[in-house]
Amino acid sequence: MLLFQMTSFKQLAIIGSTASGKTDLSIKLAKQSSANILSLDSLALYKEIDIASAKPTLSERDNIKHFGINEQYPNESFDVTTFIKLYKKAKEASMQENKNLIIVGGTSFYLSSLLNGISELPTISQNSIKKSNELLKNVEEAHTFLNTLDPKYMTNIMTKDRYRIEKMLNLYFETSLTPTEYFKANPAKPTITSNLPIYEIEVEREVLRTRIQKRTQKMIQDGLIDEVFYLEKTYSRQPNCMKSIGIKEVLAYMDGIYNQDEMKERIIIHTAQLAKRQRTFNRSQFKDKTLLPLETLKELLLKN
Repeated sequence: MLLFQMTSFKQLAIIGSTASGKTDLSIKLAKQSSANILSLDSLALYKEIDIASAKPTLSERDNIKHFGINEQYPNESFDVTTFIKLYKKAKEASMQENKNLIIVGGTSFYLSSLLNGISELPTISQNSIKKSNELLKNVEEAHTFLNTLDPKYMTNIMTKDRYRIEKMLNLYFETSLTPTEYFKANPAKPTITSNLPIYEIEVEREVLRTRIQKRTQKMIQDGLIDEVFYLEKTYSRQPNCMKSIGIKEVLAYMDGIYNQDEMKERIIIHTAQLAKRQRTFNRSQFKDKTLLPLETLKELLLKN
């Protein structure tokens, strides 16, 4: 069944847990349907994180234009607005090229944000940043400060979540509004307003576990340890991406906490746990999606 037969711009999303087969399916569909691909993956976004992210290689991309891959360096920060800008860029480029767009990713939070929208945040002045930094000398005290102002909203933010605490401090000092007050005055606006077909790959737990084991083994064989060694040497352990699955376990191995077999097993366990969280999130967020096994989905999306 060929979904992209109209001459006007079309888009769809393919989601699924890590190691479910999204990448291969999306590239085949893009090849067949004259489409570009937008990757919604918080690790593939980075240059130089190639093995740990399991991003498709240049040859695997098969001359299909990808957005959201190799967009920035590991020491550069990003948030959900980065992916909103990438979506707009991908859509505009695709329309100019008379191509369709396939949105792919395991980090479905970004897809949810495109569909449900986020509130636009104000530009933060240096004065507000200075006030925030002063409080952030003790992150837990900064959380307590915000919790006193807006206890209901702060139940969503952990006491050690420095990134989100900093954002809310900046927002408060810039606007003199609590998070609840600000977001009520500035409601979220969806970026994707038209109907978006969403297809999720369904994988049995044991099958997925086997795929995760094979992928982890391949990552190690392809040089995961050397990649993480280079990343730490070049960027330190400070960037958020250095806490990602596949990287943090190698760092623990380098510290002598795990031997190599234990490192491998921890990567497998943490990846399986991530896959479970992804399935739970997708089930709660995307009510109208089509959920099918990979082979059935291939038959539906790809022409015979």
